[in-house]
Amino acid sequence: MCELYSKRDTLALRKKHIGPSCKVFFASDPIKIVRARRQYMFDENGEQYLDCINNVAHVGHCHPEVVKAALKQMELLNTNSRFLHDNIVEYAKRLSATLPEKLSVCYFTNSGSEANDLALRLARQFRGHQDVITLDHAYHGHLSSLIEISPYKFQKGKDVKKEFVHVAPTPDTYRGKYREDHADPASAYADEVKKIIEDAHNSGRKIAAFIAESMQSCGGQIIPPAGYFQKVAKYVHGAGGVFIADEVQVGFGRVGKHFWSFQMDGEDFVPDIVTMGKPMGNGHPVACVVTTKEIAEAFSSSGMEYFNTYGGNPVSCAVGLAVLDIIENEDLQGNATRVGNYLTELLKKQKAKHALIGDIRGIGLFIGIDLVKDHLKRTPATAEAQHIIYKMKEKRVLLSADGPHRNVLKIKPPMCFTEEDAKFMVDQLDGVLTVLEEATGTKSESVTSENIPCKTKMLKEAHVELLRDSTTDSRENPSRKRNGMCADTHSLLSKRLKT
Repeated sequence: MCELYSKRDTLALRKKHIGPSCKVFFASDPIKIVRARRQYMFDENGEQYLDCINNVAHVGHCHPEVVKAALKQMELLNTNSRFLHDNIVEYAKRLSATLPEKLSVCYFTNSGSEANDLALRLARQFRGHQDVITLDHAYHGHLSSLIEISPYKFQKGKDVKKEFVHVAPTPDTYRGKYREDHADPASAYADEVKKIIEDAHNSGRKIAAFIAESMQSCGGQIIPPAGYFQKVAKYVHGAGGVFIADEVQVGFGRVGKHFWSFQMDGEDFVPDIVTMGKPMGNGHPVACVVTTKEIAEAFSSSGMEYFNTYGGNPVSCAVGLAVLDIIENEDLQGNATRVGNYLTELLKKQKAKHALIGDIRGIGLFIGIDLVKDHLKRTPATAEAQHIIYKMKEKRVLLSADGPHRNVLKIKPPMCFTEEDAKFMVDQLDGVLTVLEEATGTKSESVTSENIPCKTKMLKEAHVELLRDSTTDSRENPSRKRNGMCADTHSLLSKRLKT
């Protein structure tokens, strides 16, 4: 394996030359990855890791057909979209064919962030409105325009929400305002949006757009209740706004049954704008905005040309076309359904076994494991989640945690993930949870009061002390605790468990 530097030197150079806000996975013991194939990644020592989180490598890391398509086109030509080329129109035609008929006009960009920024421009130009409704805990990208509408990134006590931004409650039926025991949570959550619109109008403001991920990822793997989006769209359209469906993380067949996640809401729900990114290039930077002719014409009427130097270049489009072919030829949607259902069933059995698991939710290969310290109160098990991530890494399984409390283990693997991979992952998780629950005295069906030694009682007391000392407000400075990077909590908990 060819390396320029040792792991230690690589880390030292990163600390010297890469911005300190650019974090790495597993900060207290980062992994140096040197190659990957399909659903596996390999470190500099040749150790294999099962990748359960890399939704960017959608059809599998370094898929040979994607590599071949990029190389073949790169040898011929790569230039900007001001020149005529067949790849961009062929790709636009193929993408449009996967969407409802009225979504037929494409704008190509390089990233999901660029796509969402452009979607906001389209929405605001459409009728001249400015205000945006977003969901609590949402994240739509790293551009300034998107940080403003991403409550997930708001820092407590530091960020002042802009006047044109309105935050609606996350449609979370497990931990949210209206839960699974509510008679009609979809209507209840949609009515919150209706009230926001009414209040905005009373203040003389006009709604340009409602934007939401079709399934909220950073917010904690949230699946909106059926009918919610239809009702919201009705209210937003009535206010003269447009509905933006962010499919950057959850599109391209990840839900299995449908190519796009918003299609789970039925044929009667069609967004006005769809944004996409991450998986469409399998690691190559390509993204897109698809909208209606009406909105596109309104955008053009401003007189300002839209040009993106690299957006829609021949190589990016060749890669995108290869990804579409692979999804179809390898039946990756069918695989997402089969393996996703199997994995969900395995995890539900673990939920019955382990008290730390409060909720299993997901569709296809988009699954969240909500960890709790108390089932009745649904108290987030944040420190436990961070500990589990590190222990799973030791078992050669890569997981991360997200959600507003960083207590939701998220599973979004490459779409070639197999049932054998699912079984292996769950077996390792079972082992980690068993050891953790025994050490902390957490009751579960597999642990009774008779077999909890006095040593466990001491560890349980230490565990309580740890959580009191190390767990901070989950909303404070969340970027410090993302994706297994809460190093201090992990190291403290590990020390307690080794006592």
